[in-house]
Amino acid sequence: MRLRRLLLVIVLIGCAVAAAPVRTALQRAWFVLQLATDEPPTHLPSPVARARATLTNTWSAPRQGGRRHEGIDIFAPLDTPIVSTIRGVVTRVGTNTLGGQVVFVLGPGLESHYYAHLSRFGRIHPGDMVAPGDVLGYVGRTGNARDTPFHLHYGIYRFGTARNPYLLLAEADISRAHERQ
Repeated sequence: MRLRRLLLVIVLIGCAVAAAPVRTALQRAWFVLQLATDEPPTHLPSPVARARATLTNTWSAPRQGGRRHEGIDIFAPLDTPIVSTIRGVVTRVGTNTLGGQVVFVLGPGLESHYYAHLSRFGRIHPGDMVAPGDVLGYVGRTGNARDTPFHLHYGIYRFGTARNPYLLLAEADISRAHERQ
């Protein structure tokens, strides 16, 4: 009888311990399902916190190796915070050859938002759910940007196809200008 009670207690404790990660995984899965059914945003806030920089449309500019620029560069001082432009799930925090230190966030419409050339990462990990304004990292010049001024390369991709973020960021700037008038 004691052995059964002890086994029952062990099973109940095991279920309680397992319930939290299962609940978290289910919440994350539900969140991704919501992102999949939401429309991509029509305008976005600046990913560079406190940036006073004028946006320049560098989309499709020529790059080494016959490539085209699939994003825009936003210049700012070293270690200026870089924030999420959307609510989403962090899918990657790491490095690659071109971008150096990079973060990917999966957002509404299953668009992947790419933040590159970071000097360092914020307190984020793959699987974290983020909101607009959450710090992802800090402006740098890693990867193939070692010999350039400090900046963020910001790109948006949907199913492997790049989208020009300048149009979404410029639209937000125009909207804010109209609100101030």
